[in-house]
Amino acid sequence: MELVADPLTRRINPDYVRAAHCFREHFHVLTNGEHIGSRGVNLIIDRALGDPEIVRQQGLYLPGLAAGGVQHQDNHGQVSHPGVSATELAFLAQVPQKARAFLASLLGRPPYQMAPETINPLLQATILDNPASPTLNLNAACRQLRVSPALYLQLQQDVATFMEQLLAEARAQQLDNAFFIHYAPNLGRHPDGTEQLKPAKNQDAGTTDFQLMLRGAIKEAGVLVILNQYYGQITGVYPLGYQFNVRQAPRSLETLLQLAREAFDPAWMPRILGVGDTLTSSHGSTPGEMRRGGSDRGFMTLIQALGQAFSTANILAWVDSSQGEVRRPGISLDIARTNQQFSINELAGISDQTDPLKLDLVFPGGPQEYVQYFCQLAKQWQYSS
Repeated sequence: MELVADPLTRRINPDYVRAAHCFREHFHVLTNGEHIGSRGVNLIIDRALGDPEIVRQQGLYLPGLAAGGVQHQDNHGQVSHPGVSATELAFLAQVPQKARAFLASLLGRPPYQMAPETINPLLQATILDNPASPTLNLNAACRQLRVSPALYLQLQQDVATFMEQLLAEARAQQLDNAFFIHYAPNLGRHPDGTEQLKPAKNQDAGTTDFQLMLRGAIKEAGVLVILNQYYGQITGVYPLGYQFNVRQAPRSLETLLQLAREAFDPAWMPRILGVGDTLTSSHGSTPGEMRRGGSDRGFMTLIQALGQAFSTANILAWVDSSQGEVRRPGISLDIARTNQQFSINELAGISDQTDPLKLDLVFPGGPQEYVQYFCQLAKQWQYSS
């Protein structure tokens, strides 16, 4: 889907939904968004296809992991939160109300000093009441403050401070290691493992999504959960156990890869096509230093490593999501390509000369171009099956 300032206006192409259904157990989503709730993808699919009951009966919901991996759904819309406690979900449920009170007060005071008629629509667009990953999405605020870049930078810092306060509240309630803050896009991780906020700069909005997420909810761990489920569906045996979930998974890419080597039979390892739209690369404070991040970098890096370890020639695809209402580094649509070869200069802000993550497919036309490709792939899949 295209990135929009107000997530409530998101739309999904019905052809994409039907194409995903063609792949059956070979298709899984892995997202920091959610399946359910007022901002969830299921409601967007319901609107696109018109009849939720038919969607449910025909199994047209997108199966896989959401909220970074802690929210599982089958294609009939049956949702669970493996490894998540009721206490944790109850704490998360309070966040949207706290965020509303915080932002309403903040934006009405100097230096923002916005009028109520401006603040109220911003709150509606900004506060995402996701059940497992409540989020502040600053896309609408970025547009509102586009003539005052310094104010938008200040807002990024103020929201980051609010998120840190939520972690402090969780610790006070004996939920010491239950949550972490996910910044999207980001500049990678600090030495202590926390994510590094990406400040806005020039035409790049930097970090726009501030998510309070459950500890362990990282997409790279979700890759192993999906593979475990895939092996179970194909062979009848779950190499990591039937109940394995992201909260039980190792945290580092190295240990995740080692676990995959030990658990998965190479004879059944599939070739994986991993698709993302959020990668960042920027110069650090010292000569030659590169700061690489983006919420899709971790899981794409693991997919690349799995392809090398299991000799499956996995494919990494990047979709340019910069051609809409949200400002991100992208590729100029003026560049005509008859093949998928893009220079590092054309991928500035996304990748760099020494980036170990290598992209195999690039879709400069954004979601529309990718959906067209995906639908064609589904037709070929049906024909070959």
